[in-house]
Amino acid sequence: MQSKEKGNLIVCRLFSGEDVFAALQEVCEKHGVKAAVIVSAAGQIAEFELGFFKEKGDYLPEKFAEPAELLSLNGLVSQQEGKWEFHLHGVFSRPDKSVTGGHFIAGKVSITAEIVLMKTGIAIQRKTEETTGLRGLFVNK
Repeated sequence: MQSKEKGNLIVCRLFSGEDVFAALQEVCEKHGVKAAVIVSAAGQIAEFELGFFKEKGDYLPEKFAEPAELLSLNGLVSQQEGKWEFHLHGVFSRPDKSVTGGHFIAGKVSITAEIVLMKTGIAIQRKTEETTGLRGLFVNK
């Protein structure tokens, strides 16, 4: 993983075989991220898992073994109790050019992943909501 920060932007490149979430956590640690927004992402991901929220506590996960082009990745990163929480959604193009997407649960870089994060000073937290079971976003006052 390589990364560089200027202003409130962090540009990073992940390399073949790297776990996307472990590498992003390393980026967050290196650059002192408290909260960030994914601004841009492109690359190729393999062995990834996507989910679709169906109902309380049920994400209907599906694993994909073959590499796919990362067309879009968006979401928020927040630090809570010394750990980073990632709420990311991704859109992926498969070899036949079909597109799939959903809640990004896991993935490894196939060739490269180029990701840009924007740091923010807005304090956010995630809390499990009783009615939905989601880890909802709450902005600290």
